[in-house]
Formats: sequence, structure tokens, C-alpha cells
Amino acid sequence: MKAAIVGGGVIGGGWAARFLLNGRDVAVFDPDPQAERKLAEVLANARAALPSLSDVPMPQEGRLTFAGSLQEAVEGADYIQESVSERLDLKHRVFAQIQQSAPDVPIGSSTSGFRPSQLQQGALNPETILVAHPFNPVYLLPLVEVVPSPATAPEVVERVKEMLRGLGMFPLHVRKEIDAHIADRFLEAVWREALWLVKDGIATTGEIDEAIRMGFGLRWGQMGLFETYRIAGGEAGMKHFLEQFGPCLTWPWTKLMDVPEYNDELVELIAGQSDAQSGAHSIRELERIRDSNLVGFLRALKDRDWGAGRVLREHDDRRRAAFGVTPEGAPLVLAHMQVLPSWLDYNGHMTESRYLFAASETSDALLRLIGADIDYVKSGFSYYTAETHIMHLGEAKAGDRLTGSAQVLGVDGKRLHIFIRIERGGVVLATLEQVLLHVDMAAGRACTAPGTILSRLRPIADAHAALPRPKAAGRHVGQRRR
Repeated sequence: MKAAIVGGGVIGGGWAARFLLNGRDVAVFDPDPQAERKLAEVLANARAALPSLSDVPMPQEGRLTFAGSLQEAVEGADYIQESVSERLDLKHRVFAQIQQSAPDVPIGSSTSGFRPSQLQQGALNPETILVAHPFNPVYLLPLVEVVPSPATAPEVVERVKEMLRGLGMFPLHVRKEIDAHIADRFLEAVWREALWLVKDGIATTGEIDEAIRMGFGLRWGQMGLFETYRIAGGEAGMKHFLEQFGPCLTWPWTKLMDVPEYNDELVELIAGQSDAQSGAHSIRELERIRDSNLVGFLRALKDRDWGAGRVLREHDDRRRAAFGVTPEGAPLVLAHMQVLPSWLDYNGHMTESRYLFAASETSDALLRLIGADIDYVKSGFSYYTAETHIMHLGEAKAGDRLTGSAQVLGVDGKRLHIFIRIERGGVVLATLEQVLLHVDMAAGRACTAPGTILSRLRPIADAHAALPRPKAAGRHVGQRRR
């Protein structure tokens, strides 16, 4: 599949990263002479963050090209994502140029405000145009508001939704077009209130952000608005909450229908407080901090199969079901980690227990890949680690990004023999050789793994049989290096 990205800014660059890291080829058109540099920086952040959300090996990255013209970018594309500036006249010109070359290719617009019927005005083929509005960072957050108009072909809508699911995203089908769709209307209401609170001297930008991230933002992130308020109603649920707080709707709690005057004074006030709040970090540093925090939140939700985490699990399940034999000539890269300060010993190096943790992250990912996941454990069976031999070959320090790969050395009905490498930038820092036994947990003894597990495991073992056997495999403790 080839995707064309028209506009390579923050959002367009995020789209490009989402497609590329999910194995799709991407052609980008952006006349900005700095577009390649900016996109490279977005891609670097995405490559560091997105793989950490997956428990299945990432596909081979797609091919990125920068087109010299819009026509070149859309040639041969299966899907086109428009992310140019929020000017309706500009978008109309872009759509007209696109449809001169690719009249039947679906076009999704990243617009946060325009309705699809507005975008379709004067279009050669309005049936292929719809809104596909993502949220920043596009390569991490799953939500995409998919908004058709009555003129959009239903089959185009379904095709685009399915394509987005294949990227690990959550297409929210907005059934009736409206200015600013759903999420941004909600955000605009909060934004207006925040501007008034700053303008009236009630709170600073930092205090408002603390109110969100220390309180209701955490609730919203995993349960949304209505489910949060349902709980607030106690055992009687939403009905009691509405009865209790409904009268507040007539109280002067908000200025929702009133907007502070947009002038230089307001701009300087907001910008000055924002600089004082966050100016110690560059934008790229803030992006990396944001991404790392989002990965932590999303991983926690994924472990609990809840909210956005469920989207990640379902994406892994789809990729796992389609996963065949490992690429020839390479072990499976299964885990991505970053060394935290708490992982260090008194020498400032990663402590031995964390090498074992890194190996466990890798072997657990392999077990999930073959179907021996938490649901399998709940059925009463699992793989237990029987032996581990670790060799320390290098040192890891705080902030280092590590990968864990596994090579299957042997497998039979009961035993799984693997060789794990923990690497930093291609340099092997440690190897761990392990033997795992398939166990009937109720009986407390080893037993033969079922065919469903072995049918996924043996093709990997067969592919890995062609790989060179690691020199360290089979070494006993204290044996001289060969």
C-alpha cells in the first residue's frame, strides 16, 4: 500500500510516521524547504515511542519518498491524507489538483474544523472526500474522527475505516457532520473557560494544567466524561448524578457563550505565562517527554485491556494472526525499553536484575506471539523458565534505549530453547540463554503444549534454524570465550 501525505507539518509528519512504521510506503509533498528536516525529527520520536506499544514484532518500515510535485506524490497512491493549513480556499485548490491526477482515490482531510460538505464544494469527485481528523501525536494516539457528508460514498467510508484499523487507530464514525466534529468542540469549550480564568487573573496557565493533569485529566484518559460521572452518582448511577448536579446548569459557572477579546494583551499574557511554565524545555524535548508519558499510560491501559489500550491489544492480535515465519536472516526483535534511573546500581550502570527484566520482557513477548499469553495462563497452562545463563558484555546507563531480540534454538512438545540479545544501537550488551518448560499449572508438572501453540512456534524455529548458532550458546559459567 502507498499513502500520499500532502502537507508535512506536525500533523502530516505524524501521519507519515504512523503509515511508515506500520509498513506502508509513503510519498510526502510539502513545498517547505525545511520539510525533510522537520519530518526526520518527527520520525525519530516516533521510532523511539511507537514500537514500545507493541507486543508483536514491528513490520519492516515502509519506504519514504519526498515528491517534487503534488501530482508525483499522489501517483499510484491507494490513500491520500491532506494536512495543509486550515484555509478552505487552499484546501479546495489542493483537492482540485489531487483529483486531476487521482480522481477515484479516497482523500482524508486532517481538518479540525471544516465540514466535509464544505471541503467537497466544487470537487471533481466529492464521493471520495471525507474528514479523517487525528490527534497529536498521530503516531501514538489512536483516535481518528471519520466524518463523511451525504455525498461521500459509503464504501469509501468503510474502506478508509478498515485501513485506519490496520494502522492501529480507532476510527470514530461521526454520523452527522458538524463544525469542528466532536472532540474539538469539547476542547474548545474547555479552552474558552481556560482563557477567561487566565485573563481574569484567577489562575495561571501552569495552575490550570495542574488542575487537569493532577485530577480529572487522569479520569478522562481512561474513562471519558459520561462514565466518570456515572461513578460520581454512586450506586444510583447517572440518574442520581443528573438529579444532583442538573440545577448547576443554570448557575453562572461558565462563560461558554462569551469569549474574551482576542488582542495583543491577551496573547502576551498567555504566551508569557506559558514561557515561564515550560520554556526550560525545547519543543522537541517536550514532545519526547509527552511521548514517554503517553507510552506509560497506554501500556498500563493495554495491560488492563481498557480504553485506548484495548485498541492496541486488538491491533497486536490482528498482526499476530497475520504473522507468519520470521524474516530470514534475523532474530525476532520483540521488546523496546529505556533505562530508567531506578534501574541503576551504585556504579551508575544498569543492575543485573534489570537485564533479567529485559530478558523477561523479550521472552514474554515471544510467548504472547505464539498464543501463550495471559488468557492462556488463565486456562491453567504456561511456559516456566527452567534455566537461564547470562553473559554481561557491555554497560547500559540511564536513558539508553534497548531492544530485546529472541532466536529460537530448539523446540519440542515440552521444551523451548531460546537465545536472547539485549542491544543498544546494534551493540550487544548482554546475552541470555534460556530453556522454558510447558507446564500444566494445576498438576504442577511439565506437559506437551497444544497444537495451536506449536503450530505458531515451529515455523519460527524452522526459520531460525538457518541462522548461525550463537557462539555463546551452550556455554557453562566460567568457560573461556571462544
